[in-house]
Amino acid sequence: MKPFPLLALLLASWAGFTAKADEISVAVAANFTAPMQKIAAEFEKDTGHKVAAAFGSTGKFYAQIQNGAPFDVLLAADTETPAKLIKENAAVAGSQFTYAIGKLVLWSAKPAVVDGAGEVLKNAGFNHIAITNPKLAPYGAAAVETMKALGVYDSLQAKIVTGESIAQAHQFIGTGNAILGFVALSQVLKDGKIEGSAWVVPGKLYAPIRQDAVILDKGKGKPAAEALLKYLKSDKAQAVIKSYGYDLS
Repeated sequence: MKPFPLLALLLASWAGFTAKADEISVAVAANFTAPMQKIAAEFEKDTGHKVAAAFGSTGKFYAQIQNGAPFDVLLAADTETPAKLIKENAAVAGSQFTYAIGKLVLWSAKPAVVDGAGEVLKNAGFNHIAITNPKLAPYGAAAVETMKALGVYDSLQAKIVTGESIAQAHQFIGTGNAILGFVALSQVLKDGKIEGSAWVVPGKLYAPIRQDAVILDKGKGKPAAEALLKYLKSDKAQAVIKSYGYDLS
C-alpha cells in the first residue's frame, strides 16, 4: 500500500530535516558562558542543530586544539588565537569574525566595597585582588593594563591572586577569598543590574577586548558550524549579547 500523499510529504520533510540536522562541539570563552547558553538554546530551537558547549580559558582551548581536541568551533576571548589557528591550518580561513567586544569591571560581591570611580585601588585597604591569568586570558591582560594605567600595579602586585580562567577569578571573589577583583561585565550583570558593588572600567584604560569566532578544521564543511556563526550575527543573538553588557563590532 502506498502512503497517503500528505503522509508521504511529511515523511519526506522529516527525513530531509534529520539529514540536515547536525551536532557540533563548541569551545567557548568562559566570560561568554551565560549568553552562549541562551543563544545555543535558541539556535537549537530555530535550526534543529545541536550544540555541545565547553566553557573555559581561550589559552587552554588553544593548547587542547593543538593536541587534537574534537572541537568544531571556537568562540575565543581574543582575536589573536583564531588568527593563529588559521595560520597553523587548524581553522578555516575566512570564517573568523568579531562576535562581541568585552568590557572589564572591578567587582566585589559585597556592597559598598568598590566605589564608582575605582578609588578603592588607590586606597588598597584589602588583602587580595583577583584577576585571571594575564598570559592566558585577555581580561587578565586588561586588568594588568588598567592597574598600570592607574599607577597602582606595583603596589598591588603582592595582593594579586590569579585564577586559571575568568570563571575561577569570579569564584574567588564570590566566595570571599578575594574581596574584589577584575572580571567580565557579562559575569556580574543580571537583568541590567550588578549585584554587590562595581566599577565598569573605562575603555581608554585597556586595549579593546575583541572576541572572535572561527570554524576549526574539524568543523570544516559542517552545516551546523556555518549555521552557528551565521546565527551569532542575527538580530536575536545580538540582542542577547548586548543584554550582557557587550558591545558589538
